[in-house]
Amino acid sequence: MTDASAKFLVRAGLQQLLALIEASGFDCIGPQVRDGAIVYERMRSAADLPEGIRASQQPGAYRLEQAGDQRLFAWANGPQALKPLLFAPEEPLWRARRTEHGFAVEACVPQIAPLAVIGVRACDLAALAIQDKIFLQGPYPDPCYAARRESLFLVAVNCTHPAATCFCASTGDGPRAAFGFDIALTELDDGFVALGGSPRGERMLDELALPNATAPQVASDQSAVEQAAAVQIRSLPGRNLRDALFANLQHPRWDEVASRCLSCGNCTLVCPTCFCHAEADVPALDGASSVHQRQWDSCFSEGHAYIHGMQLRPEIRHRYRQWLTHKLGSWHDQFGASGCVGCGRCIAWCPVGIDITEEAGAICGGGDA
Repeated sequence: MTDASAKFLVRAGLQQLLALIEASGFDCIGPQVRDGAIVYERMRSAADLPEGIRASQQPGAYRLEQAGDQRLFAWANGPQALKPLLFAPEEPLWRARRTEHGFAVEACVPQIAPLAVIGVRACDLAALAIQDKIFLQGPYPDPCYAARRESLFLVAVNCTHPAATCFCASTGDGPRAAFGFDIALTELDDGFVALGGSPRGERMLDELALPNATAPQVASDQSAVEQAAAVQIRSLPGRNLRDALFANLQHPRWDEVASRCLSCGNCTLVCPTCFCHAEADVPALDGASSVHQRQWDSCFSEGHAYIHGMQLRPEIRHRYRQWLTHKLGSWHDQFGASGCVGCGRCIAWCPVGIDITEEAGAICGGGDA
């Protein structure tokens, strides 16, 4: 960021930005408190944002606390991420219906209203780039994902208050948003340092006629984000753990972690990059039609590794090993990068507090940076 490119949006001006985004044809959703967690919900105004809220996170623990200030984004990520907004938890892929000449099959491509997401963090932008590789790149792009992705407008907020479970600095995916956003904000006490990341984002900032950020404001921005990286206490032992993991497939730690793991799949549900899914046909009762639908699945589920007459991963240690070696190892072979962006969700939302950084460190003992 340079002094010339950065603008300053006063705190009261955030509502003007939201109004401009909506006037451009987008439905706005943003972080809000629901059922004791911060999740994305439809926004009516900036007043819906979680003012003065902090999120305390530890292995197996998540709770919200009141800080009593005006900060709107001074919390670490909740459980949701961008994944369910693009890769729907359950959706029809195609439909077959009986006709007088047999069955006719039609694709089910969703009709999507343009969506703007407010408050996206750097780790989730990095995860979105991974999901784009999975669903859009290659010979068979996913039309459902593509329909949602094409209509997405992203307002990032650089993270200044990471949780104790965060480790994005070690993976290189935060806490500053470096790509993938239309507008990026850094929250200060009196407002936001704003930066355009796309032509449409820059046009919106120009339309607001914002003043340039001052040198002290830019310095405060830099200091806050650097401090957010410095206070992170967790890290992976390297950014490419492929060889170290595959050299330790019989490590005794797999049995030890399996004795604690419930195989519940929480880690894969909250992970912003996990993409395992199952498909099933749902016939109508009258036999006149059938819907082929996709829904999220997990490599921790017993049925995920079942093929005709054989269960490939019958024990929890096999499933945990599959998850970790894929996420941090063979993902490099598939997509050229790790599947972990350091968001820490799998640590906080694991019912027994299993820590991916601790397990990777115990198994690998180090790795290639």
